[in-house]
Amino acid sequence: MIERTLFSPEHQAFRDSFRRFMAAEIAPHHAAWEVQGFVDKQVWTKAGALGFLCMTQPEAYGGFDADKLYSIIQMEELSAAGFSGMGYGLHTEIVAPYILHYGTEAQKQHFLPAMATGAMVGAIAMTEPAAGSDLQGIKTTAMVQADGSYVLNGSKTFITNGWHSDVVIVVAKTNPTAGAKGTSLFLLEAGVQGFTKGKPLNKLGLKAQDTCELFFDNVRLPATALLGGTDMLNKGFVCLMEQLPWERLQIAIGAVAAAQAAIGWTLDYVKQRQVFGQAVAAFQHTRFTLAELQTEVQIAQVFVDKCTELLLQDKLDTATASMAKYWCTDLQCKVMDVCVQLHGGNGFMWEYPITRAYADARVQRIYGGTNEIMKEVITRSMGLGGKA
Repeated sequence: MIERTLFSPEHQAFRDSFRRFMAAEIAPHHAAWEVQGFVDKQVWTKAGALGFLCMTQPEAYGGFDADKLYSIIQMEELSAAGFSGMGYGLHTEIVAPYILHYGTEAQKQHFLPAMATGAMVGAIAMTEPAAGSDLQGIKTTAMVQADGSYVLNGSKTFITNGWHSDVVIVVAKTNPTAGAKGTSLFLLEAGVQGFTKGKPLNKLGLKAQDTCELFFDNVRLPATALLGGTDMLNKGFVCLMEQLPWERLQIAIGAVAAAQAAIGWTLDYVKQRQVFGQAVAAFQHTRFTLAELQTEVQIAQVFVDKCTELLLQDKLDTATASMAKYWCTDLQCKVMDVCVQLHGGNGFMWEYPITRAYADARVQRIYGGTNEIMKEVITRSMGLGGKA
């Protein structure tokens, strides 16, 4: 295998520490969380107390000024362990960076330290029942009032961390006639009158992740709830486009880690499982199949690591991130399907990690922009255009 050179000894020490946290605080409970449809809220405050949330934020806002490799380690370890209920990545590397990059100083001071301790759980609400990858098609509105406040109306769906959310970045139209140029972002806190949450959704996979619907019925928001203040009015779509490459790379990172873990589980299984008087691993078909999967996952890992290097240099472009997201998640689903087959009937049993990983993998090709949209982004970078 090609040696990975991204991580320093300090990074590895962090990986070891986070593995111990997972073993103590997540592993004993994750199966029960899958049944109830969400993780216990205390696993957020425990993570915050140990410095496992918002590590990459500045110290002034409760973080450690750590590089993104620390967050990537978390993503890899959670994905490899199959702990899909944990929304730490979205909280730390999507929601918090929006506030850091675009928020006012008052907004940063109010939200980021609380997010770093786990006292506040963050979510971002983009998707609607009739608008997924096409963010320009959202219907939720936030209309300005005479006193400078806004009234928010609409709904969102498939919102990760939605059930536990204490602060939600809501994507809304502030000028519905202006298309993408009339979109703004708002910071909405739980408990505000008119803001309600649906029950956690019953999904194919990601059973422990508290995904839910959010509803806004004449929610009155002060002018200070507009992310970035008045200077950012109607500039929300630009912010979304700027952050999507990192979001899509995060999906690819998790995809490769999960695929590698699936190969590991399957190797252990085929060595032990006896068929026709010999281990399943003794059959040439099994060996060749696993060799093919391992080769493809190794290729994916090298590509993702290169994308990570570009990210750290602020050179990762949208098309390359889209390539990583689409190809790695397609590969993840392929690996899971083949590994389920090699498990035989046991691959269909929920108590086996490969079964849960198979169910968890499917949505990876949908969220963060469907893989079909990723191909459109790539073709446009090639000068091919298109209307979709």
